[in-house]
Amino acid sequence: MEQKISISACPHDCPSTCALEILHDNTQIYDVKGASENTYTAGVICAKTARYSERTHHPDRLLNPLKRVGDKGSIDFKKIDWEEALDIVAEKFITSDQKYGSESIWPYFYAGTMGLVQRDGINRLRHNMKYSGQHSTICSTITSSGWKAGVGVICGPDPREMALSDVIVVWGCNPASTQVNVMKHIQKARKDRKAKLIVVDPYQTRTAKVSDKHYAIRPGTDGALACSLMHIMFRDGYADKIYMKKYTDDPEGLEEHVKKHTPNWASRITGLSIKEIEEFALIFGKTKRVYSRIGFGFTRQRNGAVAMHAVASLSAVCGKWKVEGGGAFYSNSDIYNIDSTLIEGLDVIDPKIRVLDQSRIGSILIGDNEALMGGDKVRAMIIQNTNPLVVAPESLLVRKGFSREDLFVCVHEQFMTETAKYADIILPATTFVEHDDIYIAGGHQHITFGPKLIDPIGLSRSNHQVLTLLSKRLGADHKGFNMSEREIIDWTLQSSNHGSLSELEKSGWKDVQPDFNTSHFIDGFGHKDKKFHFKPDWSELGSYHSKMPLFPDHMNNIEDVTEQFPFRLVTAPAHNYLNSSFTETQSSIKKEIRPQVKIHTKDLKKLGLSDGNLVKIGNMRGEVIIYTEEFSGLQEGVIIVEGIWPNEAFTGKNGINTLIGSDPVPPDGGAAFHDAAVWIKPI
Repeated sequence: MEQKISISACPHDCPSTCALEILHDNTQIYDVKGASENTYTAGVICAKTARYSERTHHPDRLLNPLKRVGDKGSIDFKKIDWEEALDIVAEKFITSDQKYGSESIWPYFYAGTMGLVQRDGINRLRHNMKYSGQHSTICSTITSSGWKAGVGVICGPDPREMALSDVIVVWGCNPASTQVNVMKHIQKARKDRKAKLIVVDPYQTRTAKVSDKHYAIRPGTDGALACSLMHIMFRDGYADKIYMKKYTDDPEGLEEHVKKHTPNWASRITGLSIKEIEEFALIFGKTKRVYSRIGFGFTRQRNGAVAMHAVASLSAVCGKWKVEGGGAFYSNSDIYNIDSTLIEGLDVIDPKIRVLDQSRIGSILIGDNEALMGGDKVRAMIIQNTNPLVVAPESLLVRKGFSREDLFVCVHEQFMTETAKYADIILPATTFVEHDDIYIAGGHQHITFGPKLIDPIGLSRSNHQVLTLLSKRLGADHKGFNMSEREIIDWTLQSSNHGSLSELEKSGWKDVQPDFNTSHFIDGFGHKDKKFHFKPDWSELGSYHSKMPLFPDHMNNIEDVTEQFPFRLVTAPAHNYLNSSFTETQSSIKKEIRPQVKIHTKDLKKLGLSDGNLVKIGNMRGEVIIYTEEFSGLQEGVIIVEGIWPNEAFTGKNGINTLIGSDPVPPDGGAAFHDAAVWIKPI
């Protein structure tokens, strides 16, 4: 069979959304590389995606529709055909609708694929049928709120400009493991311009290891560090008062506010020395081209929105956005202006339908009245693109909710995940090379077409196909259900003023980076007054705003470290996994070995432990059994667990998100995955 190379895009939940060159025939993919002609990907991709043939052609792929015949949580299923499977799902949904109302059904999804058609099409079914809505809070809600509070729009300097910087500050992310292209552009700056790399992160990540300077702060203290840096900028004359007068809302108020945020104050909170804070400030203040690459670590803290706003404010104080290779960047998600009407059925939304918080799925499924917004129980679900029994917070509550016999669950999946084990019906899903889709990226500026390259494995079907077939049985009436993926893509591109699918297919991708004046806010920021807001109106960004500070600050609402819970836990990404994806591939498992908790050498000694011991970590939400790893690249009292391993990978079968709370983070909700106080006990 003839082999060829086709352009595609990595579908996984990562800001890089890498452009790919895939060697394949009609039935198999053989090799996956980064697209060399794409100026952001620049031929570089992570090892996980480079090994994608292992995942697509994995022997454990789900190949047939399955019906549960045993207990929930078991793998006792029997094969059935597609017609029977879809008939059962439709019958359960119709019965629940008739008996309890349409809001008793909750389609649940997230970003297992970032393709717009396959990820978001579930909302078209939701809106047509008036099923319960989903407030998608599990990833970026916190950071996006913090960024918009100051900047007003989610975009920024061209990420490729990192190569033109003299200092790159990587704050709250680990691109060596999670956005490898960022490192490509940083390395170019270091080679061509002798640029310095500064990393702010609670522990010595792979990125921190290769940095010129790593500031290992305590988790949840980023805002304090940023405020003390602003204090020094005003104190030592690095603040650009001419810039602030033109581009910011209240520079005088901010200057007065940060007078009390001294290095001594910040040192007590962050655990950094005064010398380290002064050193960081000097580098930041005296360098013209400083590019701050701000990451999603902020979105895992209870005070993350306030901290994000404070870090963004630092670049405004110094006028760093004025020059090429300078400024701060979080995401480009607002530059694409995609018309999602057809994909999501935005034209049939009923604003009276309740919207449930995705991160509170545990509380919702056990019947918590407040989480249910005073409404009836959720009694039926279809789940695509996510694995909530592993990735959602408060795992024990989630498991309890999914164990309900009066809850019908259909899971559309590629593998027998832990969520799939609790399903009544499992439907086999395609991977990204088995269907058509388009992709946009927060981390760069390209729209990329991902074509169907091989025949579906087994009897697997795409998300769009499943939703279309269900719509016929349920009576959902929307033109999107009568169109193919390619037709929806073409309509969406043209409606969004991005040309046609045929044009995109020829080029592979389209660069939509705004011009310098727009991306550097020379023509003004995203607020109506065109100013950067040091004094944001948090009430515009969400309903949990009452205790948020007037100016940038350290908001002390992180989970208390106490005598009972003396350690602060961060659940960081693993190098070879992406959330719960790739935890099924043997090459990734072999490299990650097993779940381990990184504990400072001195803390191990205090606990009478050594490297490789089995311990319990726990708090009021539950406990996890895990192996210790001696590690000195963090502060005492801080512990790190990398990766969202399957629950079954842990002795005791409780995964790490057992320990994470689901209380809504201000101002607009979200889960604080890096913000848990715990105890450690020897076994």
